[in-house]
Amino acid sequence: MLRESYPYYLANEAVAANTDLEVLDKYSGDVATRVALAATETIDRAIDWAVKAEKPMAAMAPYERQAVLNHCVTRFKERYDELAEALCIEAGKPIGDARGEVTRLIDTFQVAAEESVRIDGEVINLEISPRARGYRGFVKRVPVGACSFISPFNFPLNLAAHKVAPAIAAGCPFVLKPASRTPVGALIIAEVLAETDLPKGAFSVLPCHREGADLFTVDDRFKLLSFTGSPAVGWDLKARAGRKKVVLELGGNAACVVDADTDLDDAVERLVFGAFYQSGQSCIGVQRIYGHSSIYAELKRRLVERTRQLVKGDPHDEETFIGPMISEGEATRLHNWIREGVEQGGTLLCGGERDGAMLDPTLLENVPRGCAVVEEEAFGPVAVLESFEDFDDVLARVNDSAFGLQTGIFTRDLYRAQKAWDQLEVGGVIIGDVPSWRVDNMPYGGVKDSGLGREGIRWAIADMTEERLLAIRTPAG
Repeated sequence: MLRESYPYYLANEAVAANTDLEVLDKYSGDVATRVALAATETIDRAIDWAVKAEKPMAAMAPYERQAVLNHCVTRFKERYDELAEALCIEAGKPIGDARGEVTRLIDTFQVAAEESVRIDGEVINLEISPRARGYRGFVKRVPVGACSFISPFNFPLNLAAHKVAPAIAAGCPFVLKPASRTPVGALIIAEVLAETDLPKGAFSVLPCHREGADLFTVDDRFKLLSFTGSPAVGWDLKARAGRKKVVLELGGNAACVVDADTDLDDAVERLVFGAFYQSGQSCIGVQRIYGHSSIYAELKRRLVERTRQLVKGDPHDEETFIGPMISEGEATRLHNWIREGVEQGGTLLCGGERDGAMLDPTLLENVPRGCAVVEEEAFGPVAVLESFEDFDDVLARVNDSAFGLQTGIFTRDLYRAQKAWDQLEVGGVIIGDVPSWRVDNMPYGGVKDSGLGREGIRWAIADMTEERLLAIRTPAG
């Protein structure tokens, strides 16, 4: 069970300022806990403290930053069950998915601890012409300074971790706004960080409503904004962010291609997982499935059969695979998209029913272009099937999207795998698996409406640091 209430964290310290933010149990709809809500003046103070912490954070030795991250790894392991329970309640995440996310939280901090002592520079040969004779160049990476982080509801632990852990490794103080629907996980991370010797002001974690959070975007005291969320919000934030660096990890409309030579037993299990794990609320969840015509009928039959077997219900039940969506409003929105797809000529293969925030895992077939369930990010338990004949044609269909995050290709043909890597307009191509696959040390992000920049610890550290040149002249003689 969650505690009765949780404070926010201002400049490393817990502040039980109020209990104004209700956090709902997403399955029952009951109030599960209450969280302190930060006002604009609190955010302003947090930024002031972060700026004051820039020099002390930059002065920390790499081994000191590593010790902080290793402490977090140890404490997260000790609080594993508590963290999983929090996810199960505040996000409605089935308990198996919740445990998986806690494991990834630990992995992310572990990788950051390793990378914190590997932030290296380079020696540059400057003697490229006679006028540069006697010059040597050296480059090191230095922290950019105070960072603004805005994390989403669907991975309350791990997507916050992908901002927080590299910031600590790089030596950047930060202010984090967790999603107001799922703030508890980030507050537990803050509670663990408060046990360390980070300089005063190194971190603040402040739940707040979107309308009161403008300072996270527009305040020039921040040197970097990292946002994960919807494209509409993300691009608007970038337009208002001013001179600071901006990293955006936005939405997706992930496609998966199943070629003629695929092992269908394997592919079906992975496709069902990719489309419906954590109720489809993942930006790389499988949304479009293209099956080769020679195996399409059997692929469809098996997918429908397997999808109908999925258990939906209470996220605490070990057998549950489909839990509630984050809200009834979101479930209603996607249910309407499904109905539109059928009304416009698509075929409902299974699912399609809704009960409150619970939406059945749904497969559709041949939904025409122009329908939201094909064009937009579904962000829920639905996937659309189509057949294809020609591999070049299906790659073009995958690219015919406003999004470009990741794509999965089931093929045993090396040349087709390379062609997909060459031609697909996405941030990542996953061969032999679904686009929903991710490990936490790889570069992760997209193109087009899927965002700007890359997460993954080493790449995030690069964004959170600047290159500083030292040139030394040795006089002749």
